Amino acid sequence: MNRIIIPLPLMTLNQYIKIERGNMFGGAKVKKQATETVMLAVRKAMNQGVKFQWGKPLSFDWYWYDKRTDPDNIAFQHKFIFDGMQKAEFLENDNWDHIVELRDRFFIDKANPRVEVEEID
Repeated sequence: MNRIIIPLPLMTLNQYIKIERGNMFGGAKVKKQATETVMLAVRKAMNQGVKFQWGKPLSFDWYWYDKRTDPDNIAFQHKFIFDGMQKAEFLENDNWDHIVELRDRFFIDKANPRVEVEEID
């Protein structure tokens, strides 16, 4: 299966904004931590043979632990995912040539919050 599984939560948009407003360097710190988490998950997937053909649509299945967080607040984490993919050298660039379409779906899994990313044929 050509899928990358990334543990969540990385950081919601509301959490990120709160940290940014509270500390000049706080946002950079949490972004770095989230990017590192993604990079490790992507490297694990790469070691298992996962490869994407960039320029195809991507599916994001978000498994969150409750319904108190709005879906758009969760999907903000795309930024960390693409940055982590670049840091792992899985994705060359997260520009328009490589990222053409994103499809998000949302589910509840209290025991195992995660996002599953795969390319769509």
